[in-house]
Order: sequence, then structure tokens, then C-alpha cells
Amino acid sequence: MSDPKVAAIQAQLQSQSMAFQKLEAELAGIIEARQRLDSQLSENEQVLKEFTLLKPHNTVYKLVGPSLVPQDSSEAKVNVEKRLEFIRSEIKRVEAQLKEGEEKAAKKKNEIISLQQQFQGMQGPSGQQQAIQA
Repeated sequence: MSDPKVAAIQAQLQSQSMAFQKLEAELAGIIEARQRLDSQLSENEQVLKEFTLLKPHNTVYKLVGPSLVPQDSSEAKVNVEKRLEFIRSEIKRVEAQLKEGEEKAAKKKNEIISLQQQFQGMQGPSGQQQAIQA
């Protein structure tokens, strides 16, 4: 009763489903990285705004290990601006990864749907319920 074609499609379906789950996990990681970058961007933008509130006589400190060390405010501002530039470029890179991952996931999903339809067609009307559950 076990048709080799049906078994082959079942194996393909299982393999494709596992690959899809792996892609979904990768996408979750990319989304998490994007959220971290958004948080860093907001924090650094806030720091940059704080620099505009500084008076010339205010001292800026930098945390080095367990101690605060005085730092030139213009140097600190330049460092924050460079960090913002880097974060924005990372956001662009991560967004490209996210778009690519979403496209791969959509393609894999369509492949799975196609395999499910083939499987259902081979099973006939009585096997359709089993194919949907697979």
C-alpha cells in the first residue's frame, strides 16, 4: 500500500518543513538584532541631544572600566556621531538580511504548499485529511 512516490513526497515535505522552520528561526534572530539596533540608535540619538544642552564649562565623563574619566566634549560628540553612523549602516545591512530571509521563507513556503498539493492529489479524497495534518 506504500507507494514509493508518496513516500518520496512525504520525505521531501518533511525536509522542506524542517528547512522552513530553520529559516523562521534565522528570521527571528535577525528581527531581534534589528530591535537591538533600534534601541542603540535611540539611546545614541538621545545622547547627541544631551550634548546640545551642555554649557562650555560642563565636563563630560567616559566610563572606562570601573571609573569615570574626563573627556573632551567635542571628542565625545564626534564619537557619538560616528557610532550613530555605524548603527545606521548596520540597520541597513540587517534590513537587507531580513528582506532576503523573508523572500527565502516565502519561496520555501510555496514549495511546501506545492508538495502538500501533490501529496493530497496522490492520496485521493480519503487521504486529504491526513495530508493536511502532516
